[in-house]
Amino acid sequence: MANPRTKGRSGEYEVQAILQDELGLAFKRDIEQFRQADRGDLLCVDMDFPMVIEVKRYAKGGETPRGAWWDQCCKAATAADKWPLLVWRYDRMDWRWRLPAALLTRLGQPVNFRGVSDDTELDWSYAVEMDTRTAMTLIREVLAHDAADA
Repeated sequence: MANPRTKGRSGEYEVQAILQDELGLAFKRDIEQFRQADRGDLLCVDMDFPMVIEVKRYAKGGETPRGAWWDQCCKAATAADKWPLLVWRYDRMDWRWRLPAALLTRLGQPVNFRGVSDDTELDWSYAVEMDTRTAMTLIREVLAHDAADA
C-alpha cells in the first residue's frame, strides 16, 4: 500500500507542473499547511494568485470528489479572501478541477478578482467541474481580467 502522504505530495507536484506548463507561472508547495490550518497546497511564486489551490489524489473513489475536500478548500479560500480551486483525481483517472460557479458569472463583469469580499454574498456550494484544458482556459481568463483591472 502506498504511503498517503507520498501520494498526496506526488499529486501536488503533478498539478504544480501542469500549472507551470500551462500558465507559465512558478508554483511551490505550501509547507506551512502542516503548521497552520486553512491553507492551500500550492502557492504561486510569481504573483498573488487569486485562488487557493487544494490538491487531492486518492486511489479509489467515484465520479465526484468527496464533499469534505470542497469544504476544506472553501474554508481556506475564505481565510485568504481568494477563490477556491480544488484539483483532484483518483487512480486511473484524469485530473478534474472544481471552481465556484460565481467565478464564471463574474468574468464578464468589471470586478476585481483579487479578493472576493464585496457586497455580494457568495454561495460556493454551486460549483462547476471541468477537465484540465477547460480549467486552464478559464484560469487564463481570470488572470487576464485581473491584470486588466490592476
